[in-house]
Amino acid sequence: MPDFSDPPFIYEGVDNIPGEKPTEIPGKKPESSVSDSVSRAIHAIQDTIDTAKKPGMPLSILSNVAREAPLGSLLVAFVLGIAIGRRR
Repeated sequence: MPDFSDPPFIYEGVDNIPGEKPTEIPGKKPESSVSDSVSRAIHAIQDTIDTAKKPGMPLSILSNVAREAPLGSLLVAFVLGIAIGRRR
């Protein structure tokens, strides 16, 4: 019975640079650098949302409109959903 081996991958050996990879931070475990990146991204998103909730900003205006006319807001959202859904 012949021994079939897998063909070599195209990118095999292209990225053989000795040393640490750029995603690794010296002295830290890779898990901690990933969790640090995720927590920084979460804080950036929270800051953006907090900025958008300030008076006069889009989220503030949208929440005020939804609070004053909930059925009208629901109707607009429904019509937009149908319009976007029919395009696809």
